[in-house]
Amino acid sequence: MSDNDRMVYRRASDQKWIDKRNSASRGFAYDTQAEAATAGKQRLLNSGGGDLTIKGRDGQIRSKDTIGRKDPFPPRDREH
Repeated sequence: MSDNDRMVYRRASDQKWIDKRNSASRGFAYDTQAEAATAGKQRLLNSGGGDLTIKGRDGQIRSKDTIGRKDPFPPRDREH
C-alpha cells in the first residue's frame, strides 16, 4: 500500500461522496460518486500513481484499480 493510495466513499452525515488519500483525515467532497472517482483518478495520475478503491453506498468495496503505474498483480476481471 502506497502513501498515494486513495479511497472514494459516501459520508453518512451529509450523503456527499468523499475522495481522500488513505492516510489523510479529510478529503474532497462531491455530489456524485462519478465526480469523486474521476477526481481521485486525476489526483493519482498527477502524483505518480497508486491504487484507487471505490466503495458503494453500503460501504462495501465496489472497485479497486491501479492508476498511473504498472500493476504487479493485474485483475482477472473484465472491468478495466
